[in-house]
Amino acid sequence: MIKRKPVPAIAAILLLVSLALAACGGAGSANEATSPSASASQGKAFRSFQTAKGAVDIPVKPQRIVTDYYGGELLAAGGHVVGVEPSAFDNPFLKDLLKDAQDVGAPINTEKVLELQPDLIVVMYDDNYDALSKIAPTIHIPYNTAKNIYETVELFGDIVGEPEKAKRFIADYEKKAAEGRERLKGVVDENATFGIYELTDKGELWTFGDNAGRGGQALYNALKLKMPEKNRNDIQTLQLSMEVLPEYAADYMFLTVYDPENKGDKLKELQSSAVWKNLDAVKNNRLFINDFNTFYRYDPIAITGQIDLFADMLIERNRENQK
Repeated sequence: MIKRKPVPAIAAILLLVSLALAACGGAGSANEATSPSASASQGKAFRSFQTAKGAVDIPVKPQRIVTDYYGGELLAAGGHVVGVEPSAFDNPFLKDLLKDAQDVGAPINTEKVLELQPDLIVVMYDDNYDALSKIAPTIHIPYNTAKNIYETVELFGDIVGEPEKAKRFIADYEKKAAEGRERLKGVVDENATFGIYELTDKGELWTFGDNAGRGGQALYNALKLKMPEKNRNDIQTLQLSMEVLPEYAADYMFLTVYDPENKGDKLKELQSSAVWKNLDAVKNNRLFINDFNTFYRYDPIAITGQIDLFADMLIERNRENQK
């Protein structure tokens, strides 16, 4: 898991903030009623944005955005991200897009944020919220506020002032999804079931629905493949024992392994168990072990990229099994 860095002393933070504000000629409070005309003297137009913490005045067109875990969401909507938490740089779908961005720590390191001089900060977690909001307008968007790619892209398109770019992204996503479904015609049985699972470094086994990462939105919503019957009651995360695993198994099973130290011992234990060996997906060579960093991701850019990855692996495995 991500280790949290210690929060800088508040006195040091306030000193840095005061110096930055003095250099910039002052900044408005998040609760001030700042209108576009009132902000013209600062060279920016502002508008009110409603958040979980109340109304915040944000730039109509933010140019320098710092975030913790919303890098992909902001980029998908056309936002300019200058700072993001460290694990975002391990996201294979975002690496090129973040080549000019800086690591701001997890939780966000206020001093690093100050150095980047953002005009907007967007956070999933409200650690350091008060200190961050003294640097720039700060929006707190709690985890799972948006339930799918459509809600996500629309929300962040609004935040960055780029609703048309958000619409174009969704149009491209829908095109990619339709192409993926077409590619899979005749490759997989329309009644086959597809399950998503994860093994942790503690030996825990989990199953996931369509909105908890691991490829769920690409597999179920974009490609419209069927969940196992047991998962159709809006289950997003559920821990499984080996005894009940067969009840949640599927014709095709996709497994990610959270193993940050690359020990491999828990996967070997799972694969050697009699329950695992007797699963139809294992016996029929329809079990896939997927890269954690690639399929853990659930931002809109990752979801779109995962569509082709799922289609490619299913097509290739079908060819392999027909030999």
